[in-house]
Amino acid sequence: LDHDSLRELVRWQLRQGSHGISTGGSTGEPSAQTTDERLTAITTVAQETNDTVPFLPATGAAHLQDTLHLTDHADRHGADAALIITPYYARPTQEALYRWYATIAGEFPHLPIVIYNVPSRTAVDIHPQTVARLRHAHDNIIGIKETTKDFEHFSRVLHLCGRDFLMWSGIELLCLPLLAIGGAGFVSAAANLAPATVARMYTAHTTGDHTTALDLHYALHPLVDLLFVETNPAPAKWVLHQRGLIASAHVRPPLITPTEPGIARINELLQLSEGLQ
Repeated sequence: LDHDSLRELVRWQLRQGSHGISTGGSTGEPSAQTTDERLTAITTVAQETNDTVPFLPATGAAHLQDTLHLTDHADRHGADAALIITPYYARPTQEALYRWYATIAGEFPHLPIVIYNVPSRTAVDIHPQTVARLRHAHDNIIGIKETTKDFEHFSRVLHLCGRDFLMWSGIELLCLPLLAIGGAGFVSAAANLAPATVARMYTAHTTGDHTTALDLHYALHPLVDLLFVETNPAPAKWVLHQRGLIASAHVRPPLITPTEPGIARINELLQLSEGLQ
C-alpha cells in the first residue's frame, strides 16, 4: 500500500474543506486488500485526521471475525463510528442480516455503528424494516449509508427509524435530494476529485442558499459520469495520478487501469467539469 499517497490525500481533503474522512469503502478497494493491509490503512488515516474531523472507517468484510477484528482496530484508533457493509456474496436473509448487525453492535456497545447498504456490489438489500428493527434494538446503531438508487427506500428508512437516524447517500446524484428529506449528508466518491465543491454544495443547502446548492449539484454531473466510465475507482485514481496527488493510477486485479477509449472519455468529461475543485 502507498501510505505516503494516502496521507497526502487526507491532507488535501482537509485543506479543501471536507467535513469528514471515510476510508475503506468501495472506492478504497477493500476487497482487493488483505485484512492486515486494511488495518494499516485505518491506522494511517487515523493518524492524519487526528480528531480534526469525524473519521468513519469501513470495517465490514464477508467474514464475521474479520469484521470484528477490523472494527476493534478502528475503535482502538479513535474512529468516531464504524461503517459496516452488508456481507457480500452469501446473500443472507433479512433475519440473517439482523443477527449479523446485532452481533457486531453487541460486541461494541459504546461504538456508533453505521450500516452500509450497497446492493449493486453485495447482491443483498437490507430492507427498511430490518434497519428499523436494528435501530430500535441497539442504541449504537445510529445511521446508514444508502447506496441504492431507489429513493423511496431512503424515505422509508427514515420514516421507520425516526428522523434523528443519520442517513448518508452513497449515490452521487441523490446526495442533494437526500438533504431535502432529512438526510445527514453524503459519503461521496465525487469528493475524491472535487472535495471543495461537494462540501460547498452541502453548506449551501444547509444555510438556505438552495440556488447555489442546485447549481453545484448540476455542475457535478460530468464528474459523476467520469467516475463510472469504467469501474470505480479506476477513473478516479487515474485523475488523481494525473494531478500529482497520488503516485500511481494502479488498481489491483480484478480491476484494471482505464483503457484508451476510457481515458479519452474521461478527458472529455474533465473538460466539462473544468473549474471544479
